[in-house]
Amino acid sequence: MKWRTGNVLLVTACLVAVALQLTEGRVAFEKLTDFDFQGTTYYSVKNLSLYECQGWCREEPDCQAAAFSFVVNPLTPAQETLCQLQNVTAANNPASTPQRSSSMYYMVKLQLRSENACQRPWNFERVPNKIIRGLDNALIYTSTKEACLSACLNEKRFICRSVEYDYNNMKCVLSDSDRRSVGQFVQLVDAQGVDYFENLCLKPSQACKFNRQFQLPRIGVSDDKVSQYVGLHYYTDKELQVTSETACKLACEIESEFLCRSFLYLGQPTGSQYNCRLYHLDHKSLPDGPSTYLNGERPLIDVGEPSGDYFENICEKQSNQAENTLPVVFDTAEDPSINNLTRNDANCDKTGTCYDVSVHCKDTRIAVQVRTNKPFNGRIYALGRSETCNIDVINSDTFRLDLTMGGQDCNTQSATGIYSNTVVLQHHSVVMTKADKIYKVKCTYDMSSKNISFGMLPIRDPEMIHINSSPEAPPPRIRILDARSREVETVRIGDRLTFRIEIPEDSTYQGVEQLEIGRAMLIDTHFSLTLAPYGIFARSCVAMAKDSKSTFQIIDDDGCPVDPTIFPAFTQDGNALQSIYEAFRFTESYGVIFQCNVKYCLGPCEPAVCEWGRDSVESWGRKRRSVTSNDTVEEEEDMNISQEILVLDFGDEKNRDFLRSEASTDFGRDKTVTIIEPCPTKTSVLALAVTCALMVLVYLSTLFCYYMKKWMQPHKVMA
Repeated sequence: MKWRTGNVLLVTACLVAVALQLTEGRVAFEKLTDFDFQGTTYYSVKNLSLYECQGWCREEPDCQAAAFSFVVNPLTPAQETLCQLQNVTAANNPASTPQRSSSMYYMVKLQLRSENACQRPWNFERVPNKIIRGLDNALIYTSTKEACLSACLNEKRFICRSVEYDYNNMKCVLSDSDRRSVGQFVQLVDAQGVDYFENLCLKPSQACKFNRQFQLPRIGVSDDKVSQYVGLHYYTDKELQVTSETACKLACEIESEFLCRSFLYLGQPTGSQYNCRLYHLDHKSLPDGPSTYLNGERPLIDVGEPSGDYFENICEKQSNQAENTLPVVFDTAEDPSINNLTRNDANCDKTGTCYDVSVHCKDTRIAVQVRTNKPFNGRIYALGRSETCNIDVINSDTFRLDLTMGGQDCNTQSATGIYSNTVVLQHHSVVMTKADKIYKVKCTYDMSSKNISFGMLPIRDPEMIHINSSPEAPPPRIRILDARSREVETVRIGDRLTFRIEIPEDSTYQGVEQLEIGRAMLIDTHFSLTLAPYGIFARSCVAMAKDSKSTFQIIDDDGCPVDPTIFPAFTQDGNALQSIYEAFRFTESYGVIFQCNVKYCLGPCEPAVCEWGRDSVESWGRKRRSVTSNDTVEEEEDMNISQEILVLDFGDEKNRDFLRSEASTDFGRDKTVTIIEPCPTKTSVLALAVTCALMVLVYLSTLFCYYMKKWMQPHKVMA
C-alpha cells in the first residue's frame, strides 16, 4: 500500500510539474541588433562566445536579459567579447527607449506558450518602434507581447514571418511578409509604441515566400568594402572549411541551428584554416542599412588577409502567379427580399437609394466621392478602420471620404504602385445590414518605364487622354541649362552647365477605374490622377559622339557617377534630378549626345550611396530591379531619354559656315544653330588696354628720338 501511494504521489508530482511548465511556457529569447536597454548587471565575463553567453542566461533563473558586445581590437583584426547578465531590464517596459550601441546583441528572456518554440538561440528579432505598411494577414487582441509571439508560432493558416505588437491598444498583427519579401512595397516606418518582430524559428525553406537565392548585395557600396566590414564587424555564428564557394553556400542553405541569411567565402583553403563563415545577419538586419558599411575602418595592423566574397539571402519573385486580391470575402448569396430594381442596378439598394461613386487618385490620399439620388443618413468608412477613418453623413446627397495612403488610420494596402482599400456605405451608425454597400477601390500609379528618345526637337507635355484601368506616367525630358538657367543647344568647352531630368509639371491624366461593388459586382467609375506622387531616378547614362564611334559612361548601372570630376552625381531638386558639370566634347565630333535610363518610383526615390576614393556621396540613381506585384510578374521596360548639344572649342565661333552646314545635316533644314558670342572679360579688356598703352608709348618714344636726333645734328654752313 505504501508502494502504491508513493507511485501515485510521484505521478501526481510529475503531472503538476508538466502542468506548471505548460502554464509558464517555454523559455525563449528575442534579440535586438545594435540596441541596448538600461538594466542592472549582476555578472559579467569577457571573451565568451555568443552562444555561451546566451546559454548561461537561459540556465540562470535570475537572468532576465543578456547584453553581448563584441569589438574589434584596433591592433589586431580580432574580436573581443563582453557578456553581461542582467536581473533587471527596461526592455519589458513599453515606455522605455532603447539606446543605439554598435556591435551589440541584446537578448531578452521570454516565456512562450507554444510547442513550436524552437531551440535556437533566439526565436524572434525585435525592431523597436517600427512597423511595415499594410501587408497584414491577421489581427488579434492579446494582453501581452508573449501571447502575440506565441500566436505567430501557433499560426496554421499561413506561414507567420513577422509580427507587430501595439502595447497601448494590445493589437497583435500577424503577416506572411517581412523586410525581405518581394512582390509588394515593403518599408519599415516609425510607429511609437509598436514593435516589429521577425520569426527566426522558420525552416530555411520558409525564409522566403517563393524562391531563395544567395547573391552579392547590390546596395550602392563596393563589394570589397562590404566584405571587409563583414569580416571585421559581423559576429561569426559558425565557421568551417570547405572546398569551394558552392559548398559554403550549401552549408548556409541547410543550416538548422540558426537561420543563416549570409555567408563569407574567403577563397581556397590553406592548411587547417577555416574559409567559410556563416551569419544570421544581413544588411536588412542593421538599423542603418547599407550606410553601415561606409563607417567601418581597417585595423591599425592589417595582416593582409583577403576580404573574401560576401553573399546575402535574396528573396525572389515567383512567375506565372495569379494576382492576389485584398483578403476580404463577401457572401454572394442573394436576398429574396431585394426588389428587381436593386438586382438590376448594383448602385442601388433596397431602400431606393442609388449611389454614384467616383475615385480621385491624389498624391497622398485616395478621395472617394459619393453622390446619391436622395439625401443619405449614415456613415462612410474604411473596412476595419471604422473609428479612425470615417465620415458621418447627415441628410446629404454629396459627401467624400479621404483615404490616407500611409499609416494605419485607413489601412490602405499597397503593392508596387497599386493602392487599394475597401469602403463601406452604412445606413446605421453602429450595425451593418444587407442594405449597405461595400466598394473595393483601387488606384494604380504607373511605375513602369518606356523607351523615349528626342534630340533637338521641342518637347511637348502629354495631352489629356482617356485611358482604361491604369494611367501611364508622362515621359520625362532632358534640359541643358547655362549659368543663367537658359536652355542652350550650343556651348563652349568648359562652360558651366546644368544637366536636368524632369517631369512636365502640368501633366495630368484622366481615365476610368474598375471598382468592385458589394458582392462580386463590377462597375466603371471615372477618376482623375495627378502626377505629384511620382519620383524619378536615373542610371546607365552615357555620352556619345554624333557618329556613335565613341562613348563615355558618366553614370553607371547603380546610379553612381563614373568620374565625378567630369560629371558629378545627380542631386534632387523637387521632382527633378540635376547635375552641374563643365562642358566637354569628343575629339572627332562637336556634337555630344547624352542618353539616360530613367525609371519612376512612387514618392521620393531613395538615393544610391556611391564611393569615390575615400569619400561617399549620394546619387539619385538606384540599382536595377524587377517590378513585381504580390504574385504577378511585370516586365520592366527601360525609359531611355536623350538630348544632343554642340560643344565648340575656343575660336570655333569664326567657322560659322562649317557649323551651320553640319547642323543642317543633322537637325533638319528648318533648324538653325545659334552661336553665342562670348562677352569680353575684365582681364581681356585690361590686357587690351595695357597693349594699346605700350604701343602708344613706343610710338611717342620713336617720335621723340627722331626729333631729338634731328635737333642735335649740326647744320651745314654754306661758304
